Amino acid sequence: MKHYEVEILDAKTREKLCFLDKVEPHATIAEIKNLFTKTHPQWYPARQSLRLDPKGKSLKDEDILQKLPVGTTATLYFRDLGAQISWVTVFLTEYAGPLFIYLLFYFRVPFIYGHKYDFTSSRHTVVHLACICHSFHYVKRLLETLFVHRFSHGTMPLRNIFKNCTYYWGFAAWMAYYINHPLYTPPTYGAQQVKLALAIFVICQLGNFSIHMALRDLRPAGSKTRKIPYPTKNPFTWLFLLVSCPNYTYEVGSWIGFAIMTQCLPVALFSLVGFTQMTIWAKGKHRSYLKEFRDYPPLRMPIIPFLL
Repeated sequence: MKHYEVEILDAKTREKLCFLDKVEPHATIAEIKNLFTKTHPQWYPARQSLRLDPKGKSLKDEDILQKLPVGTTATLYFRDLGAQISWVTVFLTEYAGPLFIYLLFYFRVPFIYGHKYDFTSSRHTVVHLACICHSFHYVKRLLETLFVHRFSHGTMPLRNIFKNCTYYWGFAAWMAYYINHPLYTPPTYGAQQVKLALAIFVICQLGNFSIHMALRDLRPAGSKTRKIPYPTKNPFTWLFLLVSCPNYTYEVGSWIGFAIMTQCLPVALFSLVGFTQMTIWAKGKHRSYLKEFRDYPPLRMPIIPFLL
């Protein structure tokens, strides 16, 4: 059995960083990363991007050396992805923040609304209902992060945690300030508007959870295999017939329900920004499904049935 020689160059400077002798033909990129780490401990595997071309796409960890378009002397190009942090840590941090921040405003802790309002309570039912809904949403997200989600990538760049937390924590403080303000006025159409909005919120939260469970069941623990998601016996998953990412559809729906319930401009803006970002993600996922699966259902749109 012939062995491979693997030369690793810096993608920017073309400087030779490492030469690996007698590499097994069936070695994976993940194994090559581990060998590279032995000579350069500062670049642990999650920091490494190895590619066949300096400006090309990163090779997947599961790619096998002998199946790549290289000779027995392979040249790979290395790019440092920067300090990495686990997805679980990022999600827990960005979701725990809004839960805690919102409650500070709800309980009107000192220095927020003035001394005479310290630890007072709103007389409007919708304010208490909004707190329950907001808290439920983020507790659900935290529990899903711990027990439901399976991440295809173990880590993300450390800098992302600052960007993500600014977004989630900042919006949580902004909307909480107005909803829990002593001068807050309930929605225009009163109890009817609140009940309708609550129904939308609850249905969309159940739908979002149902999709997350369906996606979890699609991927066995520890694997990175991708399959086409299809509806299950759960009626909430039937949205898969029309969109590729119904979890985003339900997520946006939840926030629209919350915006109608509170009739609060910062919530509406948060919903709009979230919808814009989720549309970008949904379009990317939709494209990758179409590319990967020839028999992908043609009726599906990325996020909004028949439209978008």
